[in-house]
Amino acid sequence: MARRVNVLGVGMVPFAKPGKSEPYNVMAAKAARAALADATVDYDEVEQAFAGYVFGDSTCGQRAVYDVGLTGIPVFNVNNNCSTGSSALMLGAQVVAGGMAECVIVVGFEQMEKGALGSKYTDRTNPLEQHVDVMGRVQGLSNAPFAAQMFGGAGREYQWQHGTKRETFAKIAEKARKHASKNPYALFGQELSVDEILASPMVFEPLTRFQCCPPTCGAAAAVLCSSDFAAKKGISDAVYIAAQTMRTDFGSSFGDSMIKMCGFDMAREASAALYEQAGVGPEDVDVVELHDCFTANELLTYEAIGLCPEGEAEDFIWRGDNTYGGRYVVNPSGGLLSKGHPLGATGLAQCTELVWQLRGQAEGRQVEGARVALQHNLGLGGACVMTLYQRG
Repeated sequence: MARRVNVLGVGMVPFAKPGKSEPYNVMAAKAARAALADATVDYDEVEQAFAGYVFGDSTCGQRAVYDVGLTGIPVFNVNNNCSTGSSALMLGAQVVAGGMAECVIVVGFEQMEKGALGSKYTDRTNPLEQHVDVMGRVQGLSNAPFAAQMFGGAGREYQWQHGTKRETFAKIAEKARKHASKNPYALFGQELSVDEILASPMVFEPLTRFQCCPPTCGAAAAVLCSSDFAAKKGISDAVYIAAQTMRTDFGSSFGDSMIKMCGFDMAREASAALYEQAGVGPEDVDVVELHDCFTANELLTYEAIGLCPEGEAEDFIWRGDNTYGGRYVVNPSGGLLSKGHPLGATGLAQCTELVWQLRGQAEGRQVEGARVALQHNLGLGGACVMTLYQRG
């Protein structure tokens, strides 16, 4: 039987614009030290390390943790596109759950470049080749950034199906900015109205600039341990991982739907397995950090993970069921849209926010009485990692 995996400590650094951050190893080491201090764990008690990043050379993970300690432990470098942080978290959790280590550290970081994401290698098969083929067949290709074309295309498909207003997508970004204004770690703290969001430059219909996550630099970390290890530290009520799942693409991703190409079925299947594993349903969840790389993806994810029935996301948004006073508080951190999206760090930043929420340590953005927290981290290419947290 698998052992309980406790999240004993978390830490992160304030996110920054490309060119304005510290080097990746400095950010990562600061986040790791913060997580270790939060857990009251010395680095020489850590048995394995997992380092997640997307852009960097092959042993950036070693370079990052070597600034924390030189103890000879195994260091595993992880890259799973935008779901990298949660993929590293899942690997660390499996090691603890399987009894292969009592305490591990997981760190995610990214030192990004300015501008939209692009392919780094032009002399080999693009891992998103099949996704681009779907897009070209279904809607054609334009000069807009590829990610915006993909998720914008999924948003347009949803509009065609349900008659969704442009203002509905912008309402999500308005909520993200409002939440981020309470988060000292967020990249964007200035609130924006729906009108201001819609007035920003169009990137790819229905997505304006303020409905697209920005390139971001940052780092976050988590210390995971067994219950026996936590008990030795005198801790019996740590936040723990109640369930965790990952799904990759199904055949439906490469059919004739932009929505499915952008990970809808991955999220739906991952969340269904997660709820079954945990013995809870979406109705039991209080707070959610989900992958809002674009407003369109947040809207689609509400339905994919069961926060509302399919076709009802627009009503869900305008009722305020995605914010304080509603059914759920979604992305109290400000999410990728406003907190920022340093690819390798995002999954660990989501974890950090949810641990703070369950501990009651989220200050001005605290979700009152939060007991069950849900995390959704998506990477095209593809992987969707879902994690459910509870307080011991």
